[in-house]
Amino acid sequence: MMKKELLIFGSNGALGKGVSEYLIGKDYDKVYLFASKHTDDKPDPTTIKIITDDISIEANVEAAFKYLAPSKETAFFLFSAIGGYAGGKKIWETPIEDFDKMININLKTSYLIAKHFSKLVKDSHSGSLFFTAAYTGLFPESGKAVYGASKAALIYLVKTLAEEGTEIKMSVNAIAPFIIDTPANRRWMSAPNSSGRNEDYSSWLKPFEVGEIVESVFKKYNIITGNIFSLKEKF
Repeated sequence: MMKKELLIFGSNGALGKGVSEYLIGKDYDKVYLFASKHTDDKPDPTTIKIITDDISIEANVEAAFKYLAPSKETAFFLFSAIGGYAGGKKIWETPIEDFDKMININLKTSYLIAKHFSKLVKDSHSGSLFFTAAYTGLFPESGKAVYGASKAALIYLVKTLAEEGTEIKMSVNAIAPFIIDTPANRRWMSAPNSSGRNEDYSSWLKPFEVGEIVESVFKKYNIITGNIFSLKEKF
């Protein structure tokens, strides 16, 4: 019987934790959690926690993937919660350091994860890759130029990978959320330079709901590919 192994990058952030908690215990023989640090919670014999250094450096990504062994009897699944935000400034106000930061954390890390995951899948049964893009990567917003540009480039990467992935039986998709209910986003929306809206957090997408979406796609990974799932606030 074919085995299923799951990889989650950025598993210790608010989104990564929510998705991990939802997916652990599902139909996976092993789960690998990759993060710069891990909490000391109840051990699970099927879950392997791996410390990663800066994954915008290829040698660190290569080191992470050395924990995985390709197998023609195994399908691999990967969800990446890796990403970061810088915004609130017009292009002419934005320092080049913000541009470099967004490209590194939102695009370069995703490219390196995709590159080495593809190599793993190529020598295995099959696989599926799921990234976290952003709504503004599809629909530009003022004050989010460098963030949106990095996510738009990620979206292009996803669609290209989906085309190339057919050669190695690998599907590739991404979510493009408008806003996810995390502590960082709540702080950001309550900051003086935010929109100042009286936010109803109950309408925001919850991390576990992202887990539900990811799992539903993984269940049909052999027919769902090249999609960017645009997610707005709930009504």
